[in-house]
Amino acid sequence: MITTDRRDLNDRFIEVFQILEDRGEIIKNDRNGRGLGDFAKRILNNRSYGHIIRAYLNPEDKRCINYEQARRVCSEYGVNTTYLLEGNGTPFGMDLPTSTTGDGEEVKQNILFTSTEAFAGASVDTDSFIKEEQQFFSLPDLFGDGYVAFPINGNSMEPVINNGDVIICRQIAGVHEIKENKIYAIRSKGSLWVKYVQPVKDKKGRVHSLKLISANYLEHDPWTEEVDKNTRLYEVQRRISEL
Repeated sequence: MITTDRRDLNDRFIEVFQILEDRGEIIKNDRNGRGLGDFAKRILNNRSYGHIIRAYLNPEDKRCINYEQARRVCSEYGVNTTYLLEGNGTPFGMDLPTSTTGDGEEVKQNILFTSTEAFAGASVDTDSFIKEEQQFFSLPDLFGDGYVAFPINGNSMEPVINNGDVIICRQIAGVHEIKENKIYAIRSKGSLWVKYVQPVKDKKGRVHSLKLISANYLEHDPWTEEVDKNTRLYEVQRRISEL
């Protein structure tokens, strides 16, 4: 009988697999190293076990991934081990420092502040940033981890977000989580944009591009940016403006 903790583990595996698909790190029918058979080879040590992976991905199937296999997923694809094995944190989160209040209580500093350039140029394989640019802080009404803050350069999002404002954003799992009328930071190939986003889908319903729209549309025309495995999206949660 499959225990509840194994079923929960498998549910998190399904979520992680979907994110990896959205990023283009797994393409089920690919023949160039990213297909389901390649995934099965890396996780189950056998390329012909793609059908077992499909069983894990089917919520109606009784078969579930085990902890040893889940650890391999973390090792092979850079998944947050604490999240996949224990359900804590985010799928691709980072370790966060803590500070101590006057009464000795530890407070997690859950927002990374960095320069725009450091955030745009950060490694897309991990969520580590240029060390000398790292600072952490917290706000009383923002809980959890995965938050990143950086200053805005330019007027393309005025009057919604102004030049010099600092925005706080949080990474979303993938393009399937894009919401209408929300603003996102889009990071890809060393570039960073803050825009309204509309997904552009192919005939099979797969998102292949993003239409990026400025609030200041009189000066900045919209354009379409292709999605690839390096594309990351962060939903803007807060704007901090100079008084």
